[in-house]
Amino acid sequence: MSTSTPPRLPRSDRLEQLADQLWNTVSAGDEYSATGLVVRALDEGEDPESVLLDVIAVVQGKVGEEWVANRLSVAQEHAATAINERAITALSAHPSVRTTVTRGRITVACVDGEWHALPLRLLAEVLKLRGWQIDFLGAQLPTPHLITHLHTTGADAVALSSSIATRLPTAHAAVTACQAIGVPVLVGGAAFGPAGQYAKLLGADAWAPDARAAADHLARGPLPRPRLDHQQIDDLPHLTDQEYTLVTRNSDSLVRTVFTALQDALPSMRTYSELQRERTAEDLASIVEFLATALYLDDEELFTRFIAWTAQVLTSRGVPAQSLPPALDLLALELRDFPRATRILHVATRAVTTHHSFEAGNTA
Repeated sequence: MSTSTPPRLPRSDRLEQLADQLWNTVSAGDEYSATGLVVRALDEGEDPESVLLDVIAVVQGKVGEEWVANRLSVAQEHAATAINERAITALSAHPSVRTTVTRGRITVACVDGEWHALPLRLLAEVLKLRGWQIDFLGAQLPTPHLITHLHTTGADAVALSSSIATRLPTAHAAVTACQAIGVPVLVGGAAFGPAGQYAKLLGADAWAPDARAAADHLARGPLPRPRLDHQQIDDLPHLTDQEYTLVTRNSDSLVRTVFTALQDALPSMRTYSELQRERTAEDLASIVEFLATALYLDDEELFTRFIAWTAQVLTSRGVPAQSLPPALDLLALELRDFPRATRILHVATRAVTTHHSFEAGNTA
C-alpha cells in the first residue's frame, strides 16, 4: 500500500480548483470555510498575489455574473461580496504576506458616488505585496477630502477606481483636481470603457485593465508629475450645448413624465404591484442617468451598451425586453429639442429592437 504524497497539481489547475472551492463556500454564505480555504492555500505555499487575482477576483466576477442572470438576489450578492472582503482581510493578515516598503507612496480610492470598493481593495493589496506604501481610502470618497489627504501625505500617485459609468463626470473632476496639485492619476475599473477609452478622454495619466496590469505599469517607473503651470485644455467642447447640464438638472421631472406616459404605452403596467412600480421608476432613473453620462462623453456606444445590459437583466427577471423601446421613445419625445440626446436614444432603440427581433426569430 503506497504512502507517498500524491503529486502536486500544476499551478494553473490548483488555482482553478481553489477558485471553484471558494465559489462553493461563498455562494453558500460560509464565511469561515471561505477564509479558512484562503489561509490553508497560503500555508501550503500558494503565491498571495495569485490567490488575490486568480482566485478571489475570479470568484467575485462570478458573483456579478450570477446576479445579472438572476441566480443570486441582491442580498446574496452583498453577502458574497462581504465574504470575499473577509477573505482578502484574512490573506492580508497572513504571516507570509508581510512585506517591507521598498517603493513610494500611493493613494487608492473610489471616486465619489462609487460604492464598489472590492476591485480597489484587490489593487491595494497587490501594490502592498509589490512593496508600495498604500493609503487605502475605500469607497465613495468626495474629491475635496481626497485633495486634503494628498496635501498632507505627499503621495507619488493616485489610483482611482470606478465600476459604474455614471460616475465618470465625477471621476473627471477628481482627475483634474489631483493633477492641479501636481499628483498624477492612474485610473481603472469597468466605468472607463473598453480598452480604457474614457480614461484618455478624461485626461488620466494612465489606465490599467486590472490590478496586475496596474502594478506592472507602476513598477516600470513613476508616473510623470503634471506641470502646475499647464493650462487645462477643454477636451469636451460638446458640453457647450448644455444638453448634459439640462438633462441632469431635469432628471426627476423626466422620470416622472415618462413613467406616467409609459402606463398608456404599456397597459400591463396598470396591474403592477407597488414594488414593480418602484422598480420601473428606478430603471427609468438609471436610463436618464446613463443618457446624461453619454451626453457628457458624447458617446452613444456607452448608452447602447447600458441598454443592452439592461435588456439582459430584465429578461433574466421575466420582464420582456420589448418594454424598453417605448420608454426610450417617450424619453426622446420629451427631449426632441436636444439633438445629441435624441440621436443617442434612437441608436439605442434600434440596437435593442434589432437584437430582440433576432432572438425572437431564433426561438420561433
